Amino acid sequence: MSRALFLCPPSFEGFDGGAGSRYQARREVTSFWYPTWLAQPAALVPGSKLLDCPPHNIGVEECLKVAQEFDHVIIHTSTPSLRNDCRIAEAIKQRRPETLVGFVGPHASVLPAETLESSSAIDWVARKEFDFTCKEVVEGVPLDKVAGLSFRAKDGRIHHNPDRELIADLDVLPWVGDVYKRDLQIEKYYIGYLLHPYVSLYTGRGCPAKCTFCLWPQTIGGNRYRVRSADNVAREMAYMKELFPQVKEFFFDDDTFTANLPRAREIAKKLAPLGITWSCNSRANLDYETIRELQSGGLRLLLVGFESGNEQILKNIRKGINKEQMRRFTEACKKAGVLVHGTFVLGLPVETRETIEETIRFAQELDVFSIQVSLAAPYPGTELYEQARRNGWFARKDNTKIVRDTGFQDSTLEYPGLSKEEIFEAVERFYHRWYFRPRPILRIIKTMLEDKEVCFRRLREGYEFFKSMAQRRRELAESSSPV
Repeated sequence: MSRALFLCPPSFEGFDGGAGSRYQARREVTSFWYPTWLAQPAALVPGSKLLDCPPHNIGVEECLKVAQEFDHVIIHTSTPSLRNDCRIAEAIKQRRPETLVGFVGPHASVLPAETLESSSAIDWVARKEFDFTCKEVVEGVPLDKVAGLSFRAKDGRIHHNPDRELIADLDVLPWVGDVYKRDLQIEKYYIGYLLHPYVSLYTGRGCPAKCTFCLWPQTIGGNRYRVRSADNVAREMAYMKELFPQVKEFFFDDDTFTANLPRAREIAKKLAPLGITWSCNSRANLDYETIRELQSGGLRLLLVGFESGNEQILKNIRKGINKEQMRRFTEACKKAGVLVHGTFVLGLPVETRETIEETIRFAQELDVFSIQVSLAAPYPGTELYEQARRNGWFARKDNTKIVRDTGFQDSTLEYPGLSKEEIFEAVERFYHRWYFRPRPILRIIKTMLEDKEVCFRRLREGYEFFKSMAQRRRELAESSSPV
């Protein structure tokens, strides 16, 4: 079998573009998700290597030096990093023309022809789930025989093979722990609201919710929650605990881990004897009894997308949950002693100055443990992208430019009476009005006093936050200045 390199290339400084990040962008503080979507096929391919450049501070020259040792280089790309990734692919081909280069990820999946046309260095792209697609290519199956593949033939023409069926039984996939152990330094991965060091992985793919802006279900995973068995998950977690004794928290990065509540409860029961601490993504629709049951199995924190404090926007994005449900859920979590990290998105349709203010006040009212504020990102392949295209909401001609040249998220949408600059500016205002209140400040101080390592970490994050906010202000001023 030929050797294969699974690659997250170097790009913007601090850019979390790995195959697991929901918003490929540079965050306000150092944040890196695990490249689980690449680790999974790497675990299927003997002799492979996973190279995740951004967290490990691997530059272009070192990346190219590693890549020239492999017959296959499989690059995870994204809408904001495509141009950069094409340059890396071209440099790989320059050094070793016989290397077969493939692109995977949501952008390549929904725009296979456009991705291939973006650079002659790309030999093939995978559509939808790409685990076994990558495996077959590396095994030497002729490209025209690999399901789910689009490729450039010798005559230069692009061919699209039949689709590959989504994996029904995810227990057939190998665990990713050995790949993490072999190829990643887990201490390099940070998420502000998770204990450090942490490890994230998937126990299922797909999500039954149909939020119009959500990337992974609409491009890769689908709207059916396909899962690994509870026994399989529990055995992997026991193995992970032995493999990474230094890990303080495991995160189940399924789009909505609690979409199948009987299974979530079963997993919690099986994890309880292991004594591990874990967190997961959830919708704001759990009751107290369920939250308490999960907490007794080791649950520490729920990552929850509240998105907006305006009921009409929640309906527009098909959130399926209203503000009153969110209030009840938040109170139940506080009663059960489970922390909530709430995520909010500015610029969803149809945002106004008044709805931004309403969302900030609602976030203050909920007063969860911590928050993240993002800008609406209309990725190709999502319903939000199509809505923006039909309604003329894009603020510039290049609909795919969703990050700035520094890697920070940009506001790509604007609405009547609300410019993209106002939406961009509102992120900092949101953070300031939420965090600079007595309760959040006291919570942060409490965690710093309880643990010296946390104290140093919070000081670093504070420095990074204020530095990034200052840079955002400079960028906003420059973009608003007349040419």
